[in-house]
Amino acid sequence: MKRILMTLAVVIALAALVFWTATGAHRGWTKTSVPVKTVDEVTGLEAINYQSRFVPGVDFLGGALLGASLLAAASLVFRNKATQHSHN
Repeated sequence: MKRILMTLAVVIALAALVFWTATGAHRGWTKTSVPVKTVDEVTGLEAINYQSRFVPGVDFLGGALLGASLLAAASLVFRNKATQHSHN
């Protein structure tokens, strides 16, 4: 059980780090919509529209790393299996 929890903690931490980096390593808060500038073709006026998109921020990364740390800490509760030595 100890090994499973530690492995799961490492997998979660690495997956979160890779996902956060792959989506742009946004150093702000997590966003669910992003502003997109558009220019009206007729008038030439600029407008800002919001596009629904998930952009994970440092709070996402921190939460995932905290969860991985809690799993790693939980693994410390379990003992290593004692090896039995046979004496002949």
